[in-house]
Amino acid sequence: MSHLRKPGVLDRDVPLVPDGRPAPAEQDSDRPGWLRRHRRWWYPLVVVVLLGQMAFAMVTTALAQAPTIDEPVYVGAAALYQQGGGLQVNPEHPPLGKLIIGAGLVFADPHIDPTFRGNQSDLGRHVLYEAGNDADQLLLLARLPMIGLTLAFGLVVLAFARDLTGRAGALVALAVYAFTPDVIAHGSLATLDVPTAGFLLTSAWLLWRARRRPWFYLPAAGLALGAALATKMSALAAVPVLLALAAWSVWHVRAGSSRARRLAVAGAAATATGLLAVATVWVSYLVVDPRLRRPAPDAVPTVDGLRATVVDWLPFPGSFRDGMLIQFGFEDWVWGGYLFGETYSGSLWYYLPAALLVKTPLGALVLWLVGAAAMVALPRLRTAAAYLLAPAAVLLAAAMTSDRDLGVRYAIFVPVFLAVAAAAVTAVRSPAVAARFARPAAAVLVALVAISSVRAFPFYLPYANEAFGGPARTYQHLHDSNVDWGQDLARLADRLRQRYPDERVWLAYKGAGVPEYYGITAGDPREVPSEEVRGLLVVSNSWVATTGGELRELIDSSEPIDQVGHSITIYRR
Repeated sequence: MSHLRKPGVLDRDVPLVPDGRPAPAEQDSDRPGWLRRHRRWWYPLVVVVLLGQMAFAMVTTALAQAPTIDEPVYVGAAALYQQGGGLQVNPEHPPLGKLIIGAGLVFADPHIDPTFRGNQSDLGRHVLYEAGNDADQLLLLARLPMIGLTLAFGLVVLAFARDLTGRAGALVALAVYAFTPDVIAHGSLATLDVPTAGFLLTSAWLLWRARRRPWFYLPAAGLALGAALATKMSALAAVPVLLALAAWSVWHVRAGSSRARRLAVAGAAATATGLLAVATVWVSYLVVDPRLRRPAPDAVPTVDGLRATVVDWLPFPGSFRDGMLIQFGFEDWVWGGYLFGETYSGSLWYYLPAALLVKTPLGALVLWLVGAAAMVALPRLRTAAAYLLAPAAVLLAAAMTSDRDLGVRYAIFVPVFLAVAAAAVTAVRSPAVAARFARPAAAVLVALVAISSVRAFPFYLPYANEAFGGPARTYQHLHDSNVDWGQDLARLADRLRQRYPDERVWLAYKGAGVPEYYGITAGDPREVPSEEVRGLLVVSNSWVATTGGELRELIDSSEPIDQVGHSITIYRR
């Protein structure tokens, strides 16, 4: 009985089962001799190596990439916040993510011309390229806080998985997270998707721990949930399930009380958790503008019916509710989609699962599926499935109803949550044959994930797994932020200088960067008669796959001669 201890006191080697008792400990005989001799240092060393390679990959990527389409808007809003600007810029997203971006911009003190007038896209361009700031420095400083957060969320993945399965499972989970190309790609950008997913995972993990020490972990879970809501409104879909889990955690702890008292205390705990989340959102808005000024009325679309009623009842600042209306307005647009070589209008309900199938390493797909199945099948992990799989499933179901089939980033919470689920592969104990091969098989699958990820370096954004031809073929299956989001403009400039220094260039670029800033002098092939387009035709790959009309004719009558970052094709005419 020497391995037993009071609930809430964590042993370094013993994972916890749902009622706070330790699960069967990992036996030293299961480990190689050198691990037994050096177990005090090998675990933290492996953690440092995994996070270190992830940091290297993200920083290298951040240094090399031009701004993606969304980044200038967030950088412009963050710079305006620093100069006392209000919430009128980019109201469709709450301010916390931009405040985090602004934490990096503090070191550059970006200038904004006091006479500037324009929309949020114009503001981003102005801050990066027109106001005398160093665009490359600003962009890197904006990205670094997000890189730090992404690494911190890796520690949450590690801790959650260790609580469930022990050290071996924790390292499997962290490795899957740290080598997942989509997490690296979007974690290295000054955008909002990875922070939202990470805050939600943090909240789910703290709610799991609240089954042992509710009054210590529930407040932190509420703050993490509030941080997700204050970063991106899509986190609202997770609120009902996470608050229900808060109530369940307290219900579990008070097993000796009467049913009525347990219900009352559980309900109060869920309410308090929700209030803390709401308060976090309010604080994020008040930090930016204590007067809580709202966007101009003409910037907010009119929304009727149930959606309008729901927005009116939300206990958030008016600017948050206006942002929700703007998001609903976006959903009412007819967006173009592209999947597996076919263009379409509107959306496909299966788009996100299909995109995840293309853009997830094959080893990670197997680990996700087997890990999720193990969580449901193993009695000691079944309760944890509610805290891990249920929020991910609800978020995915909500995202699949969106009318914007624009990228797997809308489901980035799936690789974040399922990295933890992958740890369950190491918890298989029966039948004996499965138990014997579970950990070696997990190690092989992790190695396959790592190899696939390293092969993609440094082109993580257009990643596709080997079954779909790798990054060079992604544009044949997917478009937009799955492939080219404007990130390779600087690389294009280098390529043109090195290989095609004196040639006439015609550029059809899909992105937010300014070609002239990077030294690219080019005409727009869509603005002149086709017979005048001679020399190099340079086209973003999303348009290579989806465009029609005269640009399609130009592409089809040209010879492809080069690729830049798997996101831009160079043709000769």
